[in-house]
Amino acid sequence: MAAPLYRRVLLKCSGEALMGDGDYGIDFRTVERIAQDVRDACALGIQLCLVLGGGNIFRGVAGATQGMARAAADSMGMLATVINALAVQHALERVGIATRVQSAIPMTSVCEPYIRRRAVRHLEKGRVVIFAAGTGNPFFTTDTAAALRAAEMGCDALLKGTQVDGVYSNDPKKDPTATRFETLSYLDVLARDLKVMDASAISLARENNIPILVFSIHRPGGLARVLCTHEDCTIIRDEERVAKIGESVSRV
Repeated sequence: MAAPLYRRVLLKCSGEALMGDGDYGIDFRTVERIAQDVRDACALGIQLCLVLGGGNIFRGVAGATQGMARAAADSMGMLATVINALAVQHALERVGIATRVQSAIPMTSVCEPYIRRRAVRHLEKGRVVIFAAGTGNPFFTTDTAAALRAAEMGCDALLKGTQVDGVYSNDPKKDPTATRFETLSYLDVLARDLKVMDASAISLARENNIPILVFSIHRPGGLARVLCTHEDCTIIRDEERVAKIGESVSRV
């Protein structure tokens, strides 16, 4: 396989990606396969951190629609991401990857509190860091948390593992004529209201010049392939930055 195009990346996975074929909870065979993909990426010399959603257990927005206060519902959703983070940590350590979970909501009996400098040091030592509990604040999605942590960690790219192999003009599961975009600008995503990530996350990535690579988390080996070849994914970035990205790749 070709040399990786990035030195340090953040992988964002939805909670639904951990369900496998189930309707709720965690499918540990799926988690183990994702852990193997992360191990393969780390074997390329890439420093990798993760943010996980919690929708497989509890989604704050859904709770709010049932009459809960949004702040309370979002707090429950953030706790769900900690459960997912501990499950993925266990799977990663089973395949030989040293892993640390850092939570934006302090719970020191089960994981570390989020400390930026400590997280950077873990990455420099070759450990995978899983950022849990979102930003620690209600009204912010885990997509926004992923963009925020990617910026704080100085990541070269943000990878969004989804159910399909990129961003489409429409839902490809419902519309067989939907077409996949090879590249998009941040402003394209916002103007077309494409639902790949929320607007806050897209804007934060744009402000910090972090390209977003959208790919299928369900294809074995897909993570390493995207990191090395940009195959089977959609790249979201500013068009004027294409040349600069090429220059940085040549220096890796």
